[in-house]
Amino acid sequence: MEDTRVILFGCTKFSEQIFNELINNSVKIVGIFTIPKQFGISYSEEKVLNVNYVDFFKLGKKHNIPVYSVESGKKKNIASFQSVIKSLNPSVILVMGWYFMVPKKIRDIPVFGAWGIHASMLPDYAGGAPLVWSIIKGDASTGVTLFKLGSGVDDGDIIEQREVAIEITDTIKELYEKVTLISKNILISSLLDIECLETIPQEKDKIKVYPQRSPEDGLIDLSWSKEEIFNFIRAQSSPYPGAFIELDGGERLFIEKVRIERKK
Repeated sequence: MEDTRVILFGCTKFSEQIFNELINNSVKIVGIFTIPKQFGISYSEEKVLNVNYVDFFKLGKKHNIPVYSVESGKKKNIASFQSVIKSLNPSVILVMGWYFMVPKKIRDIPVFGAWGIHASMLPDYAGGAPLVWSIIKGDASTGVTLFKLGSGVDDGDIIEQREVAIEITDTIKELYEKVTLISKNILISSLLDIECLETIPQEKDKIKVYPQRSPEDGLIDLSWSKEEIFNFIRAQSSPYPGAFIELDGGERLFIEKVRIERKK
């Protein structure tokens, strides 16, 4: 792994944890590409707020790694950095906590391609907010998938997968921490074995892409069952924007914790 040259695409707290794990394992990071805290994206008319934003310019300066800011316009989209990425001569691009599609001409630059980590057992829960959706739906387990990026959403060949239990007491915070730990383990072990990795193609007819979620999607429908409300609240609690009910006068009451008790 000492000869492996990594470019990191990231802009979130998850990206930061992956970055720190790479640094702690002496992985050579030759460049970082990041996204501003508020940014334009195709599925929204207004700019999107990254609630898990991390300033990678500070981290890059601390570790003497060049950092580049990517936006959705033609002048600064990821494709416009093709020559810069080629000059960095990466072995692999790690796309960890990212919002834009990575075009083929960028994915094809490193000899080992571009890798992503998705917090589900792909092809289940491709797309946005997989952990939130999994808790909302009351699943007993989820997983982590390390995969090679393809031309679609989370549809590339699988490098490795591991299942993760979802306890009934888990909020999004606890589940996120479990998934992050396993993600780091999978990534480092795969980088150590990068020359010998074998991949498994996904069954693309089984992929269902879930949408991203916004703070407005936290509205609780009080006609739901108690189990649905319980799962909905724990899926969106801190550090996420939260589930809420709307009060008279336009105020919102956010509910951070919830429990179900039977009458004695």
